[in-house]
Amino acid sequence: MNKRRYAVFKSTIIAASLALLALPGCQLLTGYQQIDSAGSAEEWIGRINPVAGEVNLACFGTHHCEITRIDQTPIISPETHEPVDVSMLATKPSVDEVTTLLDTKSVKIVPLAPSGIKWLTNYYVRVKPIKREVHVNFYPEKNLGYVERFAIIHEFVDATYQIRAYKDESEETTSLLDQASPKTLCVELVEDGDVVRHFCKPDEAEQQGEFVEVVIPNKAKRK
Repeated sequence: MNKRRYAVFKSTIIAASLALLALPGCQLLTGYQQIDSAGSAEEWIGRINPVAGEVNLACFGTHHCEITRIDQTPIISPETHEPVDVSMLATKPSVDEVTTLLDTKSVKIVPLAPSGIKWLTNYYVRVKPIKREVHVNFYPEKNLGYVERFAIIHEFVDATYQIRAYKDESEETTSLLDQASPKTLCVELVEDGDVVRHFCKPDEAEQQGEFVEVVIPNKAKRK
């Protein structure tokens, strides 16, 4: 049996870390400023610090991606590419200080790392574990002119999740025409390192957001 080969498009991670810069009053730093002002690169490069009892959710793949909405709550603006509500913006959780989520409607948005597109930030989101609808924008090209929109409804539990996009390289082709054609864009939901759901965009899809779920046999689940 031929093994499936995946080419995962990862955002460029710049050697940067994250810390909160003490400012007077209630001034907040943007995600990019928080990362840029950090002090310890080795400690914070693109890492999620999970909080027990919460869903820690990030997107990966393509040159840039952003979680635009969870249920009815806007998260990252597709226009500004920053959090819609700056009061949701938080620093990375530490052992000493964690901003508690009050209820299932509470959301915290945490800067993760610089994006593969200059001056943009990759964020991850902290929410309570319940069934949720999540919307993600993926940018397969190194510009903001082409976006693929993906949505998923899932029963999220206390875990760390990735919604990860990649180009499907599993089909071996000999035709030069086939080799030159764009590879299929797929998205997988990863729960604590295991792929639990898998979606691909059909070749005949004519609109954005047309993804079809593919059943994953237990033996085919991968890390």
